[in-house]
Amino acid sequence: MITTPTILLIYTGGTIGMIKDFETGALVSFNFDELLSKIPELRQLECKIETLSFKEPIDSSDMDVEQWKVLGDLIYHNYEAYDGFVVLHGSDTMSYTASAISFMFENLAKPIIFTGSQLPIGDLRTDAKENLITAVQIAALQEKSKPVITEVGLYFEYKLLRANRTTKINAEHFEAFKSYNYPALVESGVHLKVNYSVLRAANRRKKLQYHTHFNNNVLIIKMFPGIKSSILSEIFASKAIEGIILETYGSGNTTTKEWFIDLISETIKRGVPVVNVTQCAGGSVEMGKYSTSVALQKAGVISGNDCTTEAAVAKLMYLLGEEIPAKVLKTIFETSLRGEMSEN
Repeated sequence: MITTPTILLIYTGGTIGMIKDFETGALVSFNFDELLSKIPELRQLECKIETLSFKEPIDSSDMDVEQWKVLGDLIYHNYEAYDGFVVLHGSDTMSYTASAISFMFENLAKPIIFTGSQLPIGDLRTDAKENLITAVQIAALQEKSKPVITEVGLYFEYKLLRANRTTKINAEHFEAFKSYNYPALVESGVHLKVNYSVLRAANRRKKLQYHTHFNNNVLIIKMFPGIKSSILSEIFASKAIEGIILETYGSGNTTTKEWFIDLISETIKRGVPVVNVTQCAGGSVEMGKYSTSVALQKAGVISGNDCTTEAAVAKLMYLLGEEIPAKVLKTIFETSLRGEMSEN
């Protein structure tokens, strides 16, 4: 018996949910209860769509770990009732939120597709309709009554990407996101082309586990020429910091000045994990490849491999929230948990 997929559409806020008030010319929040009347094209999709909105939709710049849990709870408490989920979210922090959601849901067996737009849904030239319609269509894809996509994805401008591999690259073009180190899961053209070989397979024998404890006492430090000892020493001395992410040069290189290596070593000995990710758009950290990263390796710095900064932040918060011991945390961080990094 073939059943019609049911999709839950969740609006958190962001540009996609805005429409112009023709009396004032101002942008106002779209009423998602009227979704099908405003976007009748959705009726042509072979699925049933229901909607939920945050009580107070927020700009994605105001997204934080508390809001991640609000979103996670909406998905988790409705998980059994729907075949897939589409999350409408502002593009500025979408990669951070989508990465966090990927870590929250272990043994995921249904699609959670994030999308948004660069122009409001009520704009004449908007990209919102195509992004929304195709995101829903992908979330509803099934074979043998099972979802085709069983991971957290991000759909924008004709491509579904693994969400925890994405980064926002453009504030103006419709192609706002890139996944430099992993191919697209689905490409939208005349037909939807699914790249089956790169999809994350669900283990349906394992029960879904929902994780909500994120520790956001973390800090990102971007390396740059001339970075000062006095400033970093003051920052690293803060007892509030429980995890540090270094955005390093190239394949994981930093200054080899003695003060810097000593500072990193002392921080790690204090039980604060330090993760190394590259500040390059693409490529990977390869500690030990050059002499400038050998000292970091010896000090016990964690390799972020080809993880994006967004995914590294979410992963570190997740692992710290699980209260994993520092020695074990290094091993787990350097292991791909949700497809967020390549296997060594």
